[in-house]
Amino acid sequence: MAHQDDGVSFEVRRYDPAKYAAVSSEGRTYDQVIGELVRKLLMYIGGNNEQGEAMGIAFPIIITVYPRNDGVFSRRLAVGIRIPSTYQQSPPTPSDSAIRIEERPGMTVYTLQFGGFAGESEYRAEALRLTRTLGETAPYQRKQFFCCSFDPPLKPYGRRNEVWFLQEEP
Repeated sequence: MAHQDDGVSFEVRRYDPAKYAAVSSEGRTYDQVIGELVRKLLMYIGGNNEQGEAMGIAFPIIITVYPRNDGVFSRRLAVGIRIPSTYQQSPPTPSDSAIRIEERPGMTVYTLQFGGFAGESEYRAEALRLTRTLGETAPYQRKQFFCCSFDPPLKPYGRRNEVWFLQEEP
């Protein structure tokens, strides 16, 4: 479902409950740590697991961030990737002890899409646009949001990123 508001177009999207591979970090900034965390997950999906299973492509990469009051991301974040459908029932065991498999509930998100290479400052700017578009009264989580990348790290152009705000269930 797409909405247009002041030239900012956002979508409301529903995701079913699923198992995710996730890795988290404390104490370093988004831009310092993101490459390393994403690489761990892509290696896991690519076959770095006890079963040696290459699971195919699993995008988006979903990064949970916790903005402070000034909008700057706190030094705590989690990166998750949905385990491909074929492996949902019994995901391969990660070889990397930093990775855990977690069951995430279904969610409804407000999404805003944008292109290019995105680091913390780009995601913050887009989150601000989405905040302004949704207005004060929209029922969404303000303590955390998701920064999503739909492309492998080295894809040079035609990149797709999204900011997701988690809708509060009524």
